[in-house]
Amino acid sequence: MNWLVAFFSSSIGKKVIMSLTGIFLIVFLVVHLVGNLQLLKGDEGEAFNLYTLFMTSNPLIKMISYGLYFFILLHAIMGFVLYFYNKKTKGKSYKVGTTENASFASKNMALFGTLVLAFLFIHMGDFWFKMKMDQIQYANYDGIVVKDLYHQVSVTFSKPLFVGIYIIGLITLSFHLWHGFQSAFQTLGINHKQYTPLIKTIGKAYSIIIPLGFAIIPIYMYLKMN
Repeated sequence: MNWLVAFFSSSIGKKVIMSLTGIFLIVFLVVHLVGNLQLLKGDEGEAFNLYTLFMTSNPLIKMISYGLYFFILLHAIMGFVLYFYNKKTKGKSYKVGTTENASFASKNMALFGTLVLAFLFIHMGDFWFKMKMDQIQYANYDGIVVKDLYHQVSVTFSKPLFVGIYIIGLITLSFHLWHGFQSAFQTLGINHKQYTPLIKTIGKAYSIIIPLGFAIIPIYMYLKMN
């Protein structure tokens, strides 16, 4: 066990943790987007609210959600640790593979990561916290009483300020994913002339499509409410 502790205490070990948690969060974003797209159904939130009820009451999903919170914190903590470690030892921020031709996204991974974390706190404060604290109203679907998170989403995205904040947050997420997707696989040793170009292509497509999918929601809700 000592070698395992030593490995994950090393700079390489921390990068591996960043990569593994990053890949987990990449997968989560797809699942989260699929669920949130139910907001676009023309049923006044019934499908979305019933989906939310399932996600918050199913024991297995609840256990996975606790793991998600842990991985988000671990990913953020490792990012800060690596940033300050590299600042101290090399005077440069964390990025996999330092090159003179590094992209704008790779040069600013720590900045974008910090902004994404701030955006996440705003997002959870708007919805997750209010739902947990029972600060939203209820809806009834054929005798099934659920927390009306759809109404909360509608209220939030009826305000242009919040729509703007979310769009900026998702643009920031896009930049973070632009380099982070490919970097995660490279850190894990998946770096081959045959596979790396494909991973980069998939990563760039993902970093555009997923944030764009999320951005459609606040824009659609704003137009609907106004």
